[in-house]
Amino acid sequence: MARQILHHRFLSTFLHRRPISTTTAAAVGNTLQNSTTTVRPPPHTSNPTTRTPLAKQFETCLQNLKPGFTQYDVVEALRSQPDPDLAFDIFRWTGQQRNYKHTSTTYLTILQITISNKRYQHSETLIEEILAGACTGTVPLYNSVIKFCCGRKVLFNRAFDVYKTMLNSEDAKPDLETYKLLLDSLLRRFNNVNVCFVYLRGVKSMWKQMKAAGVVPDTFVMNMVMKAHAKCGEVDQAVRVFNEMGLYRNEANLYSYCYLIHGLCEKGRVDEGLGFYKEMRGKGLVPKGSSFMILICSLAMEGRFDEAMKVVYDMLGESMSPDLLTYKTVVEGLCREGRVDEAFDVVEEFRKKDSFMNEKTYKVLLNVLRYVN
Repeated sequence: MARQILHHRFLSTFLHRRPISTTTAAAVGNTLQNSTTTVRPPPHTSNPTTRTPLAKQFETCLQNLKPGFTQYDVVEALRSQPDPDLAFDIFRWTGQQRNYKHTSTTYLTILQITISNKRYQHSETLIEEILAGACTGTVPLYNSVIKFCCGRKVLFNRAFDVYKTMLNSEDAKPDLETYKLLLDSLLRRFNNVNVCFVYLRGVKSMWKQMKAAGVVPDTFVMNMVMKAHAKCGEVDQAVRVFNEMGLYRNEANLYSYCYLIHGLCEKGRVDEGLGFYKEMRGKGLVPKGSSFMILICSLAMEGRFDEAMKVVYDMLGESMSPDLLTYKTVVEGLCREGRVDEAFDVVEEFRKKDSFMNEKTYKVLLNVLRYVN
């Protein structure tokens, strides 16, 4: 009898939430009417014509959710359900039963299901319930919420609301993953030079709170902090963070050096940028193409052509090719110094060693030389 009532309630709740065809509604309606007046016959004796696919799904779920089910039973039922909408309805129905309350585990499970299946409206509803205290928050649950919010522009500020909730929590303080998600979200908004200064304050604040909370940063986090400072021209702060890497037993990688080379060269501190370049090459690290080129251009603009040429050949040796602007900067710089003949030789040397140089680039460089000459 208890199973019959459970079946009746499940169908009633589900049908009010999901649109179904008229035929299906009539068939399931007959099932509901019969279940209230007579004892439901065993499955092997039921009429197959009255059992719709929807009803079969209900019965399968009911078999996994016997009276007295626990959160683990709910989690198993949710994960075994291929239909995300049905999984959401199961979640709702179980939450309405007596002597049962959803936990952070069940909320995390259904949140992951709705996000992975792009049921974003359901996801936002669940997030509001979580922040309203529908369950006890945990670090994995809050991090999943933050990750979802950071991926959607309209929910960007909501991610920091979750972060504040974590700060005020006793058992769900922000961890390294929390700071990674938030810092990465901030850095993705550094494309506009004028806007990046606004977000830099947020980066500084989070970096300070992270260290105060005793969360040990890794290389990825420290690189993001360095990148934020370097993009805003605060290269001294970027270098300071770089020097702190040893304190946390982190090893600088190619991104660490590239951010510093970019920042220092843009500020005109080419000697320091070249120093970090030599240091990373000494460690066997290969810079990105953009780091090669900004260093080449910076050296050429200061008239340090011999050093610039060494970096060019180093770049070519790594099977990377400078762009046209970089080549023109070197060639035009030589011409301005009155070293036109040497510029011709350099262009020919570039053509021999750069297998990626096309005919158009070569002709443009020759035209530059002819114009100067």
